[in-house]
Amino acid sequence: MAEKKKQTAFNFSWLYILILLGIGYMLFNNQRTAVPEKVEWTQVQEMIRSGDVAEITFVRNDFKGEIKLRPEKISKYTGLFPGGTPPRRAPHLFFLVSTKFDPETTFEALNAELTPVDQFKVVVKNEDHMWMEVLEMILPLLILVLFWFLMFRGMNRGVGGGGPGSMNPFNTGKAHPREAAKDDTKVTFKDVAGLYGAKEEVMEIVDFLKNPNKYTALGGKIPKGALLVGPPGTGKTLLAKAVAGEANVPFFSISGSDFVEMFVGVGASRVRDLFRQAKEKAPCIVFIDEIDAVGRARAKNGGFSSNDERENTLNQLLTEMDGFGTNSGVIVLAATNRADILDSALMRAGRFDRQIHVELPELKEREEIFKVHLRDIKLAEDFNVEFMAKHTPGFSGADIANVCNEAALTAARREHEKVQQQDFLDAVDRIIGGLERKSNTIMTPAEKRTTAYHEAGHALVGWLLPYADPVFKVSIIPRGKALGLTWSLPEERKNWSRSVMMDQMSMLLGGRVAEEVINGEPSTGALNDLERMTGMAYAMVQYYGMSEKVGALSFYDSSGARGYNLVKPYSEKTAELMDQEVKTVVEQVRSRTRQIIEDHKEAFMQLGALLLEKEVIFAEDIERLLGPKVKPVADEAPATEEVPAKEETISEA
Repeated sequence: MAEKKKQTAFNFSWLYILILLGIGYMLFNNQRTAVPEKVEWTQVQEMIRSGDVAEITFVRNDFKGEIKLRPEKISKYTGLFPGGTPPRRAPHLFFLVSTKFDPETTFEALNAELTPVDQFKVVVKNEDHMWMEVLEMILPLLILVLFWFLMFRGMNRGVGGGGPGSMNPFNTGKAHPREAAKDDTKVTFKDVAGLYGAKEEVMEIVDFLKNPNKYTALGGKIPKGALLVGPPGTGKTLLAKAVAGEANVPFFSISGSDFVEMFVGVGASRVRDLFRQAKEKAPCIVFIDEIDAVGRARAKNGGFSSNDERENTLNQLLTEMDGFGTNSGVIVLAATNRADILDSALMRAGRFDRQIHVELPELKEREEIFKVHLRDIKLAEDFNVEFMAKHTPGFSGADIANVCNEAALTAARREHEKVQQQDFLDAVDRIIGGLERKSNTIMTPAEKRTTAYHEAGHALVGWLLPYADPVFKVSIIPRGKALGLTWSLPEERKNWSRSVMMDQMSMLLGGRVAEEVINGEPSTGALNDLERMTGMAYAMVQYYGMSEKVGALSFYDSSGARGYNLVKPYSEKTAELMDQEVKTVVEQVRSRTRQIIEDHKEAFMQLGALLLEKEVIFAEDIERLLGPKVKPVADEAPATEEVPAKEETISEA
């Protein structure tokens, strides 16, 4: 059976361009070929008496005469025309007369002077210019409307995904959400792995839509909105689709940026139209992705940092969410990873009644997410999902999906029949550290030696300090911008004590101190380590109140309200004190780190030499040199809570 040929839709833009070119050609051609030259009446009389005129058409209401010359006489008057080229069509010349001119009498008298052969034809008429004047007024307007139509057609294509009528410039104020009907929404909670707490909360929203009478009968009110808050890639949009799939209701999806427009009033109009469509198909769900694009907090000083059109759109959104009926069956879901910058009026009860936090997955949740993304991947028999979940702490659902895809691509490049465990580990390395650079000319022997001992310093200090993250792998193979990397598996904790932060800072500074011990001077390879350590030191003093001299004070702005405040919330004297305390903390960390390396210098030198030999070593190699990883005395069981980092801790050379 022959394949059906795809029908290509005709692009009307070409038709519009051809029409414009045709109009322009006609206007240009008309002006170039049909404009006669003006002559005086006395000269016309001489031409008539010479027998050169074939016909005169006199327009009585314009007091204008148009002259058609005899073909054999045209060359006689080439000097009257620009460039010596007469018009190809009559009239060739024209003349103007006064209002007292009598054409019938005058032309009859002139013809009487001529022989019958030289006499000319006379046509006297009144010309109606109304349609020509109307065309001259309408044609420019039609051209402008056509350009306006084309401009809005292009804009509406990119706004709201287009749709029926999106080519109409008068539909600019219409919202064009992507609508999934009841039968089209196939995603359910079975497709959403992990997210235990978030799923429990949104399941109640599903119950609101399925059994509204169960709640209204007791006098309860169905919530109007729920805000999904969490880091990027954690599955906020997928969770909203699952709600629609479970509830079996229409699902309107639109982005916050779809409301923002350069034309005044368009955003507010689209908000009104969106809620009108939703109320017509209630019960339903309206999902606004990245709502911070339109819901950002309004500025107090409108002339300093405000966008009036965006604020008008936000005001309309506030009105719509507070305006439709309490039990109308329209529930608004919104997603953002910047809840701190949203307007307080948008967050109040009665609009977004609930905030559902979609956090980074924990160990068990990561294992379930891996299983979802591994359904279509051919795995080796010895593949261990639990092992991969343990080696991807801080990864979001999107990160895990990327790891699975990259592992399959890596296995295909290596021509493996099935995806192996090592393919996944290499995929994690590539995603975190970047592409491996295999050229031998990247580092000189001296630079390679410095890099090896730099990474050995990180590994040694991290292995011997109880609260430092366990080292998993150390490599001096360049990846991305880093010349060497130390992979650590962070303990999944949320509450960091001062001891934990000091040990983490010591591990970060281990590479810099190792360079000083080996070479007697530091290099630029510790830039990333110093940046992260400085941030932690200032956080201890300014945010967490871990300084005795500064005291239990925190200058952290969790609300973002001081974003445009040019005045610091502390004095210059306090700022100097904080700077001094940070330097004191860093000096304590540096002295402690150097003491650790000096006390274990023999093991440190062996570790650096092993790195130079193998280029990549693992935790087993470090344990053979230094013994088991030092752990806290009171740490009987490993922590199971989440670490604030997004990915494996990496120290770069």
